[in-house]
Amino acid sequence: QVQLVESGGGLVQAGGSLRLSCAASGRTFSTVAMGWFRQPPGKEREFVLGISRSSGTTRYADSVLGRFTISRDNAKNTVYLQMNKLKPEDTAVYYCAAAKGGAVSSAFFEYAYWGQGTQVTVSS
Repeated sequence: QVQLVESGGGLVQAGGSLRLSCAASGRTFSTVAMGWFRQPPGKEREFVLGISRSSGTTRYADSVLGRFTISRDNAKNTVYLQMNKLKPEDTAVYYCAAAKGGAVSSAFFEYAYWGQGTQVTVSS
């Protein structure tokens, strides 16, 4: 069983930056890939970024390429989402998720555990 707790969300102006953190409990953190998803208002949840268990592979949605970065610290059981050059369309609830295996994936069904989400609002 893995529990995930996101933090770091808030209100920021367009062009600004935020860093989200996701702290994981459990001994399996270092053995699984991690991902960040988001759900904009009135829209479906979508994949944002993912990272393999060893940080060797990352995957990005085209909409955040060059602006967002994912990283992880297995010693701290934490995954991070650095968001730069934020746009109003980045406004969403952001969720971290722990995958079923070690390979990074953008597919919902590859993720077994989810956090409760943290709100990010970007004003224009």
